[in-house]
Amino acid sequence: MTAAPLRRCPQLARLAATLTAMGLALLPSWAGAQSLRELYDAARAYDATYLAARSLADSAQYKAAQADALNRPSVGLAANATRTDVDLPTTVTGANQTPIPGTAGHAYSNRFDASVNATQPLYNRNNDATITQARRNLEVAQTDLETAEQDLIVRVAQAYFDVLAAQDALETAQTGKKAIAEQLASAKRNFEVGTATITDTREAQARFDLSTAQEIAAENDLRTKRIALDQLVGRSGVKPKPLAEPVTLPGPMPDDVSVWVDTADRVHPSVRKFRLVLEIARLETERARAAEGLTVDLVGSVGANHTTGTLTTTPGNTSNAVIGLQLKMPLYTGGATQNRIKETLSLEDKARNDLEAARRGVAQATRVAFFGLKSGRAQVSALEAAESSSKLALEATQLGYKVGVRVNLDVLNAQTQLNQTQRDLARSRYDVVVNGLRLRQASGELRADDVSAVNALLAP
Repeated sequence: MTAAPLRRCPQLARLAATLTAMGLALLPSWAGAQSLRELYDAARAYDATYLAARSLADSAQYKAAQADALNRPSVGLAANATRTDVDLPTTVTGANQTPIPGTAGHAYSNRFDASVNATQPLYNRNNDATITQARRNLEVAQTDLETAEQDLIVRVAQAYFDVLAAQDALETAQTGKKAIAEQLASAKRNFEVGTATITDTREAQARFDLSTAQEIAAENDLRTKRIALDQLVGRSGVKPKPLAEPVTLPGPMPDDVSVWVDTADRVHPSVRKFRLVLEIARLETERARAAEGLTVDLVGSVGANHTTGTLTTTPGNTSNAVIGLQLKMPLYTGGATQNRIKETLSLEDKARNDLEAARRGVAQATRVAFFGLKSGRAQVSALEAAESSSKLALEATQLGYKVGVRVNLDVLNAQTQLNQTQRDLARSRYDVVVNGLRLRQASGELRADDVSAVNALLAP
């Protein structure tokens, strides 16, 4: 329909405006909201803690490349220029006091040297151990990056669902306040007509005032949670999508805690890191022992020099070339090498105990996360049943109040119980989703694909 007929028909214009407003009102409240995956991708490009870990992991590869140079040839250029000036006495006499002609006055010489020197290690156990250590340190840096990425996933998910939980808590508080306000109005009407006492009115007023305070607290909590999420992802006014209704919350798969613990012992970044640290400690002991061993290098140099001056007996250009083997072996170090070996052996024991502590800690965290997830799912089921029962109890209490067999306080208590149950149910659902990610983090299997799996639980 064009604009001209609408202007000629005010009734149609008002109807079109009304329908437009109704259509906007029917749009879901999360229209334009962001998914968890979208916010996670934003956090990966913004979060300073994760970016620092990634930069550190990037630097490790260059440090490993520096170690690789130990077994490669090294070539250097050396050059120097010197001048020598000598003031001779006026007359120089020989042994028989006879003057030597041509020796009086000033003498000098100029010399310029240049050389290229090269060294190629042929046998050096210290270098070999250092190179292997650098490669293991590179793998350690990668495990640290994996840990940082898993931590980022959990932090984003926690902040995301904290906002949703705060929104639900605010909506529940507002709904409860509205219901209590209706009950307060009913108590006032009944008091005015003489069918209720002032006690009912005062009880309803007290409960209404309390609900107002709870609403204010819920508003501030939502504001705080939104600030935290905005700060994490580097955006303002972030609006997360809620869980789809009805939602089926996944449980742990496989449903066997021992499988999760075994997996964690094999693939968890912390366990892998401390295994690498133990290997690095063993290599450090090998380096300490290699310090008292033989090293063999192939050395060579090519040089030339140019000399001039009255002090030079053979002025002109000369050149030389040298190639050979250089062997080094310490004979006595004052006990430094032996004590260094003892030190590294003690550090090796420390690394072994650190590994065992990491394995135990990961196993405990995995078990706690596994049973926490199972308990959370059971709690959600119980709260869903409690919500249905609380709704029926509230309806029955309201009916009893109307017929005079229940008092106003019973209605208020039933309403409060329903509100608390709905709030706890929403919070428990979000906790189950986050605990599912925490379980995979505890077992070391958390990946970006798991974020996409959570996305499937959100409203479209």
